[in-house]
Amino acid sequence: MNSKAAILFILITIVIDSTGLGIIIPSLPSLVAEAADVTLEESSAYYGYIVMSYALMQFIFSPLIGGLSDRYGRKPVLLLSLFGLAVDYVFMYYAPSLIWLVVGRCISGAFGASFTTAAAYIADVSSPENKTKNFGYIGAAFGIGFVLGPAIGGFLADYDLRSPFMFAAILSGLNMLYGLFVLKESLPVEKRRKFNLLRSNPIGAVFQMRKYKNLAGLFAVFFLYYFAAMAIQTGWVYYTEGKFLWSKTDVGLSLAVVGICIAIVQGGLTGRIAKTFGNIRTGMLGLLLFFLSDLAIAFASEGWMLYVLMIPYAFTGLAGPAVRSIMSNNTADDEQGELQGSLTSIMSLAEIIGPPVMMWVFGMTTIGLAEHERFYGSPFLLGSLVVLIALVIFAFSTRKK
Repeated sequence: MNSKAAILFILITIVIDSTGLGIIIPSLPSLVAEAADVTLEESSAYYGYIVMSYALMQFIFSPLIGGLSDRYGRKPVLLLSLFGLAVDYVFMYYAPSLIWLVVGRCISGAFGASFTTAAAYIADVSSPENKTKNFGYIGAAFGIGFVLGPAIGGFLADYDLRSPFMFAAILSGLNMLYGLFVLKESLPVEKRRKFNLLRSNPIGAVFQMRKYKNLAGLFAVFFLYYFAAMAIQTGWVYYTEGKFLWSKTDVGLSLAVVGICIAIVQGGLTGRIAKTFGNIRTGMLGLLLFFLSDLAIAFASEGWMLYVLMIPYAFTGLAGPAVRSIMSNNTADDEQGELQGSLTSIMSLAEIIGPPVMMWVFGMTTIGLAEHERFYGSPFLLGSLVVLIALVIFAFSTRKK
């Protein structure tokens, strides 16, 4: 199989998939506030738990998805995921109450196998030397999707809060058809392993990490990295609308700019930086810039400052592919799906714990306080402190390498 063509196919799939995910970001907090009949600030607690429900289902199902893809191949599992996402978006378009929004996010999380399977697909068709570059392409593809998605979603949400969900359902359906007729299978039959339920559940996935005792610190870094990322993923809409009074179109456009910056860095620079400096120094650079940019965002006094800070923030994406590449290069070919499922479970744990914690911190520093007493940037301050801890662990974990 032509690896370049295969990577192109999977990246196009990720772009379409992430566009569908990005479309709903600007409108979901307001939809939660509408369904719960509360103010936008008061809806932050509900929003945190809705995002958590999605991550909880991903945590439960990602190892299962990874194990199934090691047994039956990447393509059928990816198609099932895309079908589930399409159903979920239609479900949420018609959801009449807050509880149904939660159910909808649970459906999406259960079928949210696209990242796990895409990462395993990339691992299948990559050599050890270019895995960091190709894992960076995954981030770039998501970045492109988040350029298109929030911009479209913000524009649509200013006219109708629910219309982005139907648009996302159409995109996921088209993506499934694309995968059905164009995407090639990446895992040869001779490299597949028997399905083992004990190894394909979240508890089993955690126990499997014991095999990599020399990489234990990197698992912790991976968790803290994605925990800190919840500041922007859950807090950006509340932060920009609350502090700078941005419209949903403004929010969507700002996220689109973030996506452009991330796509440029991860698509055009990650491989070159990793090749020049190595995975360890690349990871250090990404974590350091993550700490500094989150800290600066927390204390930004003008909206235009956020656009300036998007440039260093984009380089935070160097750390994820570098850490993932180090771990992948220490894993057998027939266990790549299992490893990626375990890493997705770690991401999901961060996404389970992170949103309610970030939204709790946001609520404690905004709700019920006078305007001059409110600190809208509190989630980003917390994120910067978490990344600082990750940076220290990463330095100690890689000092002998």
